[in-house]
Amino acid sequence: MTAVTDHTDHADRPDQPGEDHLENTSPEESTSENDLSGDASSEDESKGGDQNEGDQDKDHAKAKAEKSTVDSEPPTEEGLPKNTPSGEVHARVEPQEAEHARVKDDDPSARAEGGPAWDDGLIARRVSETATAQAAPVETKPAVQDPPAPLAYDGALRSRLDALRELVGLSRTRLDSRTLAEAGRVLDEAAARRRLSGQHTVVAIAGATGSGKSQLFNALAGVAISETGVRRPTTAAPIACSWSDGAATLIDRLGIPGRLRRRPLQSAEAEAQLRGLVLVDLPDHDSAAVQHREHVDRILALVDAVIWVVDPEKYADAIIHERYLRPMAGHAEVMFVVLNQVDRLPGEAADQVLDDLRRLLDEDGIALGEYGEPGATVLALSALTGDGVGELRESLGQFVAERGAAARRISADVDAAAARLRPVYATGRRTGLSEEARDEFAARLADAVGAVAAGDAAERAWRRNANRACGTPWLRLWRWYEDRREPPTGRLPVRAPADEEATARQRVEQAVRTVADRAAYGLPAPWAQAVREAAARGAQGLPEALDEMAARATAPVGRPPRPGWWPVAVFAQASMTVLQVIGGLWLLGQIIGVTSPNLGVPVLLMVAGIIGGPAVEWSSRMAARGPARRYGLEAERRLREAAAGCGRARVLDPVAAELLRYREVREQYVRVTGAASASVG
Repeated sequence: MTAVTDHTDHADRPDQPGEDHLENTSPEESTSENDLSGDASSEDESKGGDQNEGDQDKDHAKAKAEKSTVDSEPPTEEGLPKNTPSGEVHARVEPQEAEHARVKDDDPSARAEGGPAWDDGLIARRVSETATAQAAPVETKPAVQDPPAPLAYDGALRSRLDALRELVGLSRTRLDSRTLAEAGRVLDEAAARRRLSGQHTVVAIAGATGSGKSQLFNALAGVAISETGVRRPTTAAPIACSWSDGAATLIDRLGIPGRLRRRPLQSAEAEAQLRGLVLVDLPDHDSAAVQHREHVDRILALVDAVIWVVDPEKYADAIIHERYLRPMAGHAEVMFVVLNQVDRLPGEAADQVLDDLRRLLDEDGIALGEYGEPGATVLALSALTGDGVGELRESLGQFVAERGAAARRISADVDAAAARLRPVYATGRRTGLSEEARDEFAARLADAVGAVAAGDAAERAWRRNANRACGTPWLRLWRWYEDRREPPTGRLPVRAPADEEATARQRVEQAVRTVADRAAYGLPAPWAQAVREAAARGAQGLPEALDEMAARATAPVGRPPRPGWWPVAVFAQASMTVLQVIGGLWLLGQIIGVTSPNLGVPVLLMVAGIIGGPAVEWSSRMAARGPARRYGLEAERRLREAAAGCGRARVLDPVAAELLRYREVREQYVRVTGAASASVG
């Protein structure tokens, strides 16, 4: 026979109506009236050996016990049973009995009789008169116990949690708090669970209205702890039942008050099978009361595992599949799905319903633990008849004995958080700014500052200098006259006209937009927006900076370099000029009679000078093409590099910093998922 314990925290329980008579009763009187487990002979001795008075006290106590036994209207706010079936011991919590137990605990004689008070954080143990008559006395426990060892995560899970923490830290400046809320909750819950017992496994029993989850809870506990009945909803608040010591902090984390905690005594074999289990009976997840659904959602996020109880009528209900099972598909390894009330199905209907339930779970994405593979355990049973309950108890015992449910739950929570964050960290496309995009951006800036025109101007200036040095004197005189009229600058104007300046500004803005779009391509929306914002900030003041840079780069730095053949060409041109002068003077001397007449030689000298001068100039011009072109290209290159450097410092570097930050968070995200970077994208 299973002994019953009722762990009611009377300090947490408010005073109930009908207890006023106890408040005015002394501890001695309350103890003499309500101590149902005391020995009659002990009472006689404590009363001075008065046999008649002892008999009257004993009869009075029995009458009160019978009155509490036949009471058919116990309070239901705590989810306790209304009726006690024949042959079964029930854990009942009644206001008067709770107050009597409190008075008895305050009695020094009662403590002396029962030994040292034991408080493990659960409700204080007490055995009703009916349970005392059918079971052995409750074994006392030491008052002080060593706290259980905290939960330990393996290296892989610790690494994933560290990566998730780093990921959240790196992303706070780029993502809003709502996006990171779930990841932060997972980190907080993982840290909180790690500080608590690693020797206990918290399992919640959840189900719809009328599925029989409270009946299954009682069947697993071995006693009627949770109230069952046809009234809906029956379970109004979660009830916890622990099979071993040290689970108080875990139950505190669930927010279950002391008056709703139970600790049934079972046989040594049954207690050893489920040692370390903390079972929680939840309200109906489809209850009409909003508070009940809030209890379910809150506790489901904190427990280590869940037993989903469905019945043949509601196993395909969209509420449980769409609101709970499908979103929790990644938690299959810490889930039990139980088809209850199979005793209502005739013949092979139970197998057919169970197969259809498996099909629905597969459509929900829940892996089934079949053939040794990890996944949810699916069973069919009847909590009313007990058929299949032993198999569930055995599976649950093996599950608890592994001591790995809490870590698997946290790992599944990390997976779920990573899945929710995937759209903001991975898109499956290649990201980054290619060299081609960088070169195109530099080319657009060079065009905006007129790098090509500046190179052409430098080339023309070199040719002009060559022509001046190697041209005929008469042509040089003419050019000197032209320079006096409009002296050339030899370079582009520092200030462009208004229309050209506006066009250059538009080209710069277009170049910035283009490079920002290319850098943001393939990035998740938040990081793409960050890249565009960085480019826009760098574009502010970029046209003015380019103008200043162009003015410095195109300013004349002195005479262009002269090639080695230039002095030879200058000497040849001077020689041709000397021949012309000598020939002309010779002819003039012959005309005025100073020299003897001889037209051949002076004419030949003059013709040689006249023809040779333009020939040297033309040759010099042909020879100057290469150096002039190289000089122009060098000027263009310098301007392009200056424009590219300005654009890189103001636009490309901030964009590259954002891309680097994204790569860092993506690497952390890959660590969180535990997958290869190729699969993340």
